[in-house]
Amino acid sequence: MPSLSRDRTPHAVRILAALAALVAAPSHASFLSGEALDTAANVLSWVVLVLVPVIGIVVFWIVHVMPEKIAEKRHHPQTAAINTLCLLSLVFGGLLWPIAWLWAYTKPIGYKLAYGTDKGEAYFDEHGELARRGELLPDDLRHLREELDDMHARGVLPPKLVQLRQDLLELPAGAPAATTDGEVK
Repeated sequence: MPSLSRDRTPHAVRILAALAALVAAPSHASFLSGEALDTAANVLSWVVLVLVPVIGIVVFWIVHVMPEKIAEKRHHPQTAAINTLCLLSLVFGGLLWPIAWLWAYTKPIGYKLAYGTDKGEAYFDEHGELARRGELLPDDLRHLREELDDMHARGVLPPKLVQLRQDLLELPAGAPAATTDGEVK
């Protein structure tokens, strides 16, 4: 013979659920109603139709320009080519963007073998200007001279860098150089 407590439990649960359904207050789909609901829907539709595409285009542009900015920051010698690939990636819907991203982060080994450096001309321009003002650390100045001498020995030094090399050679050996805290010693 089955136990009475087992038979009554499902009945009790059903009765409690039915009572809770009768006592529950009616629910509303929105906290707004009438004219306020229409106004909120209009505002939301304009935001979705105007603001979201504009934000999407801006984010798409920023993401596709990132490899160029990274290449500039890292003084990549092929920054102009990476810039071109970024622009082509915009035209082709972002398909070339991963290649530009990888290219911006790679060290151009073949470039260094051919030209003796893995830095772009902007690097030499910036460091040359610092050296002329006496704000370049002695080790950095020595390294800059060595790189320019190596490039000159290979015969691949552009005229602008030939002038920079000459200017660095003319700097007096005891010229004031900046210390690590920025003071001139």
